[in-house]
Amino acid sequence: MTTKFAAIGINHSHIYGQVNCLLRAGAELVAFHAVEDDLAAEFVAKFPKAKRVEKPEVILEDETVALVITSAIPGDRADIAIAAMRHGKDVMSDKPGMISFAQLDEIKTVQAETKRIFSVCYSEHFETRATVKAGELVRAGAIGEVINTVGLGPHALKNNPRPDWFFTRARYGGILADIASHQCEQFLFFADTLDAEVVSATVSNRANADRPGLQDIGDIHLRAPNATGYIRVDWFTPKGLPTWGDGRLTILGTEGYIELRKYIDIAGRPGTDHLFLVDGKGTQHIDCSEVDLPYGRQLISDIQNRTETAMSQAHCYKAMELALKAQQLAETNSEWSA
Repeated sequence: MTTKFAAIGINHSHIYGQVNCLLRAGAELVAFHAVEDDLAAEFVAKFPKAKRVEKPEVILEDETVALVITSAIPGDRADIAIAAMRHGKDVMSDKPGMISFAQLDEIKTVQAETKRIFSVCYSEHFETRATVKAGELVRAGAIGEVINTVGLGPHALKNNPRPDWFFTRARYGGILADIASHQCEQFLFFADTLDAEVVSATVSNRANADRPGLQDIGDIHLRAPNATGYIRVDWFTPKGLPTWGDGRLTILGTEGYIELRKYIDIAGRPGTDHLFLVDGKGTQHIDCSEVDLPYGRQLISDIQNRTETAMSQAHCYKAMELALKAQQLAETNSEWSA
């Protein structure tokens, strides 16, 4: 039976990756709701079979829709997810799935009450073939026991027009809650733990005084019983880089290490998804462009079978909890007020 899904809120372009990962898995996009006419026009041009509905209630009350996806303004995502679950829908949210502990607590409560699936599409893992391949290698013991990760998430601030909400702390949630939730999730995954804590965190606005609500750089130090992690995220990708950011991840094990250049190899190899493996046998570059992306397929299976194969609910929550704790700690330490 084909799983039908619909979108409520399409403010971030990640919505296209969310839709496509489900379409690849055989699901059917049937409807979407967007307040913004320009965003709706672009969306329907790419997905003409999806019907635009005037009110989200049309989707929420449609018993044929099993899954609601959202890439709304981050501050609005929790309310959309909660409404969907209360209407019997499973949910796939763009990251961050929420921007406050109050929202996280309410999502946990509603999810427990309704027994629905609440999933966050951490695209730098689930929609990035090099990260998926790294997971396969680590699970196979290619580098021994993971003891440290370094996750870097640089982004380009001026590569496309940004709406006002993007620069409003109360709407986007802060740079660590937003971007660094990716790296928090990957730390948990590669360290294979849910027992992790934030040791330190900082945020700053170093070069965008005209946008006081923007945090243009931040970092986190994480600790688990058998591993540590460092995260840096920023908006300082230079104009000379021919993509939106040079996302990198280094995974150190007791018998080797893996480095990912997710979106570009600045040494000159074409394409994306570059993986470098260094072990006792030597060094090698692995092209991951044909690696399977199982998240969408697994999520559809979970929806149909009420399982947790794509990502456990506890893992989903813990990644956002770490990002929110880091955001809170960083702003407390820096007396952030914007």
